[in-house]
Amino acid sequence: MTHFIIALLIAFFLSAVLCPMFIPFLKRLKFGQQVRQLGPKEHLKKQGTPTMGGIPFLLAFAIAGLWFIKDYPKIVPILLVTLSCGCLGALDDYLKIKRHSSDGLSAKLKLLGQGIISTLFLLYLYQNINPQQQIDTTLLLPFTRGTFYWDLGLLFIPFFYIVMVGTNNGANMTDGVDGLCTTVTIIMVAFFGIVSMLKGKKLEPITGAMMGALMGYLLYNAHPAKIFMGDTGSLALGGFIASLAFMMQMPLFILLVGFIYFAELMSCVIQVTYFKRTGGKRIFKMAPIHHHFELSGWSETQVVCVFGMITAILCIIGLLAI
Repeated sequence: MTHFIIALLIAFFLSAVLCPMFIPFLKRLKFGQQVRQLGPKEHLKKQGTPTMGGIPFLLAFAIAGLWFIKDYPKIVPILLVTLSCGCLGALDDYLKIKRHSSDGLSAKLKLLGQGIISTLFLLYLYQNINPQQQIDTTLLLPFTRGTFYWDLGLLFIPFFYIVMVGTNNGANMTDGVDGLCTTVTIIMVAFFGIVSMLKGKKLEPITGAMMGALMGYLLYNAHPAKIFMGDTGSLALGGFIASLAFMMQMPLFILLVGFIYFAELMSCVIQVTYFKRTGGKRIFKMAPIHHHFELSGWSETQVVCVFGMITAILCIIGLLAI
């Protein structure tokens, strides 16, 4: 608990100090958000708001996390996956800015990058987790009081890639309303931090570091946002949640506590599939689903509050499911 709090405070202070320093710096570089013309009309006024805001909170996260590496070596792969995904997102953001377009890396290149990062993480699990040099393919099942682990065997590898890439893109889709991805992820990180302390997983500092970094960032990302995390931040958060869950043998819990990530991603999949098969018809007014609620009359603040409360309730249920 002590190290969780210390890491949180260090990261919060650094993030709260770095973010306002980065905002004018990003403005001078003209690193402004490129808003989709097909999005909600209210979002057009956000054009030019500094993006790549994931950089300052990831710096805060990394510094706070590195402070505890010696005593908590298990946090190293989580740090590396998170920062690697952040670099992939930064490249995507940079291309959007350079092209003055909302299109950055192609979907294929982004998936390739995610696949490479996931593979390197998988190799780490192979070489370091199990003393017999084998991947531990067992996963904790929810609602079994922490006593039943499901061995996926060979199915673990495709499952691993689906969770890693799915969570990564789910977080990316959730970033579209001021403070939404930040708020939802803070609550999810709190869940995994509590479980780590209760179950002795020894990952408390890394969860505290991410919570603190996001809390400091939220001071400037809450509506009306002065800075956006961009793909730099959202892809990093997806990588963080996925790698953290696998290190705790709890990826199945992402479907529960990360339901918002899943709903945002699946709303896009459903919308595109239905649109193609029906020759232009839509199920939602707009995808991801947070835009559907915006176009239905919800304010951005209302979307964040409701999605945040849903995540909090599901995380409470998740604690009961341990």
